[in-house]
Amino acid sequence: MPSLQIIIFDVGGVDCALRRDAVRELLPLPRLWRPPGTPRPVAGFFNLGGRAVPVIRLDVLFGLEPPERSSEAELYRHLVMVDGLADSAPTALLVDRVHDLAEAAPQQLSPVAAQDTLNGCVEAEIDRPDGLVHLLSVERILFAEERQALAELGRQAQNRLSEWTASA
Repeated sequence: MPSLQIIIFDVGGVDCALRRDAVRELLPLPRLWRPPGTPRPVAGFFNLGGRAVPVIRLDVLFGLEPPERSSEAELYRHLVMVDGLADSAPTALLVDRVHDLAEAAPQQLSPVAAQDTLNGCVEAEIDRPDGLVHLLSVERILFAEERQALAELGRQAQNRLSEWTASA
């Protein structure tokens, strides 16, 4: 079995990872807009080429107390763009910092039973020299109801963004 490429990042002081092939791109944190009544795990939306992209706060979603951040630390937060969270539209995961693109050898992976994590969102633990890293499953980060609600919020945000687009 070949090595697995992973993106390692920090969420509320916990090292997590996603499979490299599940990540569209990594972005610096842009200015977000947050409509009134938006659920707490949704940090807001940003405009990516005319498309309203929702941003999910993993620290809030996972119930991790966000660390005290200086305004300088806020500048270095990252967005991890993925597909498959809300319809097929891109979604961004707000993380404290992306650390590394790494390889995980098969012997470093310990599968985690779906019933042992919330919605089975952790598919494996990766044993690295600097500690354990939780390998997340993009498909199981949100419950089905949360995905539906996020898709609806995304449609509303897209409609709002479209209202401000100049017609040709």
